[in-house]
Amino acid sequence: MRMAIRRAEARGAANFGWLDSRHSFSFGQYFDPAHMGFGPLRVINEDRVAPGGGFPTHPHRDMEIVSYVLEGALEHKDSLGTGSVIRPGDVQRMTAGTGVTHSEYNASRTEPVHFLQIWILPEQEGLAPGYEQKRFEPQEKRGRLRLVASRDGRDGSVKIHRDVDLYATLLSRGESLTHELAPGRAAWVQLMRGEIVVNGEALEPGDGVAVSDPDELRLEGLIEAEALVFDMAM
Repeated sequence: MRMAIRRAEARGAANFGWLDSRHSFSFGQYFDPAHMGFGPLRVINEDRVAPGGGFPTHPHRDMEIVSYVLEGALEHKDSLGTGSVIRPGDVQRMTAGTGVTHSEYNASRTEPVHFLQIWILPEQEGLAPGYEQKRFEPQEKRGRLRLVASRDGRDGSVKIHRDVDLYATLLSRGESLTHELAPGRAAWVQLMRGEIVVNGEALEPGDGVAVSDPDELRLEGLIEAEALVFDMAM
């Protein structure tokens, strides 16, 4: 087993006043050839958007974009004529495919919004654009891995066009879980809140860890924590 920890403080950073963003992988003006992604996982940005702020309409193509809100509310509108407000517990997937434009704004004029934006390379280019959003209650994630996105959309997860299983979990102090990984697969664990131990390595908020050639993932909560686990074909 090989593990490579990406510490929160080592990530790229951008601050535009209305936006405070941390980049686990190269993004925008932040370029690091040693951190271009991990397998099909291309972007993990942890964004905090000030009240009333947001990303004006901009284009994307040939990317699976997953939004996961931790605090506040994120308003989404796109050129497909769809729109929604994404809140904690919601998972949204947007397939950019042949091309889509969208905007993302803090839905509140008084409270910040804190969320992860995740980009996954699709299995093929030129897919039809589309989006999907589902809600997962805290009790579904408590002390276990809840599948929230997958290639086949099983177990009520949103469907992404890549062989990636994305799980969310909530772990209290002393709670633990294990996850078996099949041969040829690898994992990325992103800690969003609290503290956990992953296969003996302690993680703090914003830390991520790439796990290659594993047979089993072991997660244990040190203090109340929320994390995402990506189980990916490499």
